[in-house]
Amino acid sequence: MLSLRVSTTAQLSPAVEGLLTAEPHISSLTVLRGASLQPLGDVFIADIPRERANQLVDELRRLGVHQEGTIALNPVETWISRPGLTAEEDAPGQGDDAVVWAEVTERAYDDSHFNWTYLSFMVLATLLASIAILTDSTIVLIGAMVLGPEFVPIAALGLAMVRKRPMLFRQALRTLILGFAISIAFTTTLALILNLTNVVDFSELNSARPGTSFIYNVNWWSLAVALIAGAAGVLSLTSAKGSGLIGVFISVTTIPASGNIALGLAYGIWSQVLGSGAQLVVNIAGMAIAGWLTLLLQQRIWTRTTLGKVRPAPLQRADQ
Repeated sequence: MLSLRVSTTAQLSPAVEGLLTAEPHISSLTVLRGASLQPLGDVFIADIPRERANQLVDELRRLGVHQEGTIALNPVETWISRPGLTAEEDAPGQGDDAVVWAEVTERAYDDSHFNWTYLSFMVLATLLASIAILTDSTIVLIGAMVLGPEFVPIAALGLAMVRKRPMLFRQALRTLILGFAISIAFTTTLALILNLTNVVDFSELNSARPGTSFIYNVNWWSLAVALIAGAAGVLSLTSAKGSGLIGVFISVTTIPASGNIALGLAYGIWSQVLGSGAQLVVNIAGMAIAGWLTLLLQQRIWTRTTLGKVRPAPLQRADQ
């Protein structure tokens, strides 16, 4: 269940009220007359199934509510309501499968901004990956994978193509390019300093590394893992179940590749630089393509579900 809150002007209030009262799948509706000071008007609060969120948001946008007012959606973690249960049962589709596009798009915009927090996590993750490579530690490498914040910007590329958001595409692409470039440059500089001071023995990079040598050995399995992880990650972002993201983080080789590129540049191991660079490109491209295809499929399936199975909720059940 979602809580829908609409703050609207007095001029649009009758149209909003008419829309919400005519919606058969709303289980609770509250109208606060004159409660909104900016914009000057009314506030509507409604409990709705996730499955109906897209249609209601689209209708409210067509009315122009978002131009001067606010449309807000918030998840309701715990609720006890027989009308709410009836509304969810009668709404087309399943709540866990419903893609609330406003929710997904907002997260994509928020988490694909290039800012100090994103850059800090990228640099720290790349540094951690470089340490894992030098020590051939798989455990530390997994930690670096989990720490990396790059997945949402990658998924945002596919979302931008499906939802036709060129600004989001440019923002996500810029964030990815700057994030990887700066984190690699920072790690390379630090590695050069350590190499000059003989603090770290970089000759270990050319030795057998059974735990981390896969980073610069790109193959068809690299693409397969990227495609599967990209699809799973997008499903976690768009559905009500987001537990699959950790599995995505520790499956792909983006952060490890950036760490190995930095070390290869510092020590002049160009074969590893090229191999890791190819690994990075394959992983990003694979996840972006898989995310795009998954979102496109979700959009088409959900559109057919809502158009083909919409039916009015019964006014009253015999057992209530």
